[in-house]
Amino acid sequence: MRVVHVVALVVYAVAACHVARAARRSVYADSSSSNVHFVSPDEARELREEVRAMFYHGYNGYMRHAFPLDELRPRSCKGEDSLGGYTLTLIDSLDSLALLGNKTEFASAVRWLSSHLNFDKNKTVSLFETNIRVMGGLLSAHLIASDPALGMQVPGYDNELLRLAEDLGRRLLPAFDTPTGIPFGSVNLRHGVLRGESKVTATAGGGTLALEFGVLSRLTGDPVFEDVARNAMRALWARRSSLGLLGAHIDIFTGEWTHKDAGVGTSIDSFYEYLIKAHILFGDFEYLHIFQAAYDAVMTHIFHDPWYVEVNMDVAVVVWPLFNSLQAFWPGLQVMIGDIDRAARSHRAFFSVWRRYGFTPEGFNLAQSAVQPGQSSYPLRPELAESTYWLYKATRDPL
Repeated sequence: MRVVHVVALVVYAVAACHVARAARRSVYADSSSSNVHFVSPDEARELREEVRAMFYHGYNGYMRHAFPLDELRPRSCKGEDSLGGYTLTLIDSLDSLALLGNKTEFASAVRWLSSHLNFDKNKTVSLFETNIRVMGGLLSAHLIASDPALGMQVPGYDNELLRLAEDLGRRLLPAFDTPTGIPFGSVNLRHGVLRGESKVTATAGGGTLALEFGVLSRLTGDPVFEDVARNAMRALWARRSSLGLLGAHIDIFTGEWTHKDAGVGTSIDSFYEYLIKAHILFGDFEYLHIFQAAYDAVMTHIFHDPWYVEVNMDVAVVVWPLFNSLQAFWPGLQVMIGDIDRAARSHRAFFSVWRRYGFTPEGFNLAQSAVQPGQSSYPLRPELAESTYWLYKATRDPL
């Protein structure tokens, strides 16, 4: 969530530049530590300006060719409402504009959204994506725009983004009206959950809500948002196996697991992330206790040093010897809890895949040491860059 990850696109891009350059150098460099290249202050400034140019290339292109639609189609240079028709890229860009110190553009975006954004739409949207991107974007921008200590306060701002976030939150609440408390994966912004909506959701879909919904409750004084998010997390955790593992997909009406593969990547990654970050943000020890138990189960049954595999949640038999790119967030999470050695070992393994291909494919088969058929794409995921950044901050090891 943006309230916690204020580093957003800029840090990811800086780390990505560093990772890419290190990968290019490593093809020719000696592996001995004496030949490791450290980034000089001049190179750091160059990278910073490169990131700034990268951001504005994307942002200005969107504003010129796609605004106020959700996203820009880069090949046709046309816009499309791909997720909800809520000017998604502008909301996505708010915290990055603030990080870059662009007071004028940040204030302009806040004012435009305050006047024009409207969630009263007959649109069925992803609860997960709408929460982490739209709700998170509005809440973080509200905090930035209203806090003079951050240096980005918007003159005349009167909590409009917070009111929009609350309106959005109330439109998402019908998704939680299920027998288990685990929410539907999709909800219509005007009509609630429509007839025929799938009763199966991913673990990440039900367990990636605590930060945004918790902050919304703290800022509005209405506990309902934090309560439904906590209840969803509790309902998922209550259905863990005897080994302490959770599956990938669950029936939100019966509470039965429909996909029993347990891992730390696709369909479950942010469940673990939000547990520890909810504790950090709110000081709530319930989240910490659950995280500790879940983390121990992962490291006992899923961690095959230095890789992570997918196992059956009931018996821990390996069912999928695959590194998928979403797993690459895990070393960064481990840095937050101080498990540096294991984080570094896994990061080296993950980075070896990047170095081999120049990116992390969606799936890399560990048994065959090759890209998994049909999973060769790389949708610009930031996870490896994020873990690289946090490990460097913790160790000052330049790879």
